[in-house]
Amino acid sequence: MTKTGLGLLAVLALAGCQSAAPTFGGGGNVRSGPAPLRPAPTGQVYSNQLPPPPPPPAAPVTPAAPPADAAAAGAQTPAPTQTASTAPVTREGLVGAWRVSSGGGNCQIFMALTQWTGGYRAASRGCPGQVADVSAWDVSGSQVVLKDSSGSTVATLNNTGGTRYEGTTSGGQSVSLYR
Repeated sequence: MTKTGLGLLAVLALAGCQSAAPTFGGGGNVRSGPAPLRPAPTGQVYSNQLPPPPPPPAAPVTPAAPPADAAAAGAQTPAPTQTASTAPVTREGLVGAWRVSSGGGNCQIFMALTQWTGGYRAASRGCPGQVADVSAWDVSGSQVVLKDSSGSTVATLNNTGGTRYEGTTSGGQSVSLYR
């Protein structure tokens, strides 16, 4: 009985080592897996610089009314100034990609609603001067405040109409944010 039990145990052990996977294509040609894949085609990879962002569009400026009398006509009239819009600024309205003009250069800033040091996450790409340090943004009243990684203010901007914001950096340089 012991010999029969050992023999049966040996047969079961050998049966467990056999492959139970079906063979495809019939015949005696057994494969152990799918057909090998063809290698990916190789070719040349090209790299070029992206063109710089386009210059900012000119902000609409209303012309000054001509003086009423001849005496006033001889006096110099000051150039019209742009005033900040009193339209409310919302965080949701600022999310996305923006073009920036500062220090004679143009670049892009991307603003998200992900909480970050000093407000919400921002990333600048190709920006000159202090604007290159922007990594956060927030809204303070009717102003957009751009901040660096430590939460310090880099620039403060006011809405000048539509989707255009203008202001200055903490170093006194003018900066425009527009779509």
